[in-house]
Amino acid sequence: MPAVTPEKWSELAHFDVVDIATRVERPVKSVTTAPQGLEGEGFPVRRAFAGLSLEDLDPFVHMDQMGEVDYAPGEPKGTPWHPHRGFETVTYMIDGTFEHQDSHGGGGMIQNGATQWMTAGKGILHIETPPEKLVVSGGLFHGIQLWVNLPATQKMIAPAYQGLEAQDVVFVSPSDGESLVRIIAGNVAGHRGPGSTHTPMAMTHVSVAPGAQLDLPWDPTFNALVYVLAGTGFVGSERRPIAMGQLAAFGPGDRLRIGADSTQDSRTMHFECLVLGGQPIGEHVEHYGPFVMNTRSEIVQALQDFEAGRLGVIPPNALMPHVPDPNPVRVEHTGI
Repeated sequence: MPAVTPEKWSELAHFDVVDIATRVERPVKSVTTAPQGLEGEGFPVRRAFAGLSLEDLDPFVHMDQMGEVDYAPGEPKGTPWHPHRGFETVTYMIDGTFEHQDSHGGGGMIQNGATQWMTAGKGILHIETPPEKLVVSGGLFHGIQLWVNLPATQKMIAPAYQGLEAQDVVFVSPSDGESLVRIIAGNVAGHRGPGSTHTPMAMTHVSVAPGAQLDLPWDPTFNALVYVLAGTGFVGSERRPIAMGQLAAFGPGDRLRIGADSTQDSRTMHFECLVLGGQPIGEHVEHYGPFVMNTRSEIVQALQDFEAGRLGVIPPNALMPHVPDPNPVRVEHTGI
């Protein structure tokens, strides 16, 4: 899993192992399994939040695990140009490469541990697609796209873009050195990640060594979700089993427990999890396609504004998905 992983975890900035006696452990409310589907031009995804109520997810709306898939040459696919309004999209690339461009001037390459944070706000058009080189060669592709809701007072703010490179992530480890916490956004165990968020939240990628256990301090005003990217383990002191493609939702408290099975499968060295939480907004949500608003009339307005070109226009130098030539010219070598 090429997301940046320092070799010596014990030499990183660390936080003290949680004093269990002084903190309230969050109970496990549910463990659900993400159904699989296709997105965009046909790349495989797992719908991580399927089966959970918005109350458990708030302030999050939607999350896809993209891949993990090892594409053959010509197979990599992305999404065409499409609109968004009313929330933020977060794309975290674990393996592989995506190119991004939007109608507000944001964009760039997202690869191996990098994150793009796009605030759609009042409206934006964007595209995410594998670069031509990856389409031609094929290769490993694995990432996450998360949708973070915005409160009603901020749904119509100006669009914005943040490109967070893999080296920008804050790496910390508990003092026992048995786990690695990559902080992408928010304050976790006294360390703050680089992502700037409108909705108070935290996003981390956690690796736990086989047979180890992590008690992670967690903001008691946030909800808490653990999604397994690779491997097998457990959550909570009751040791609820959890594996790749499953999501655990937690109840109230100020720490959560994640543990790795002593033996992992051949695809991963560690138990890999995405740990998320945010301050609930507590507002009614109307979600239709690429729009996340508060009322049905706002959804109708978003559709009308998109059709009228008020959410942005595709720029003249627009990035477009690379389509392989189905009949490439073959050069015969004469041996002369």
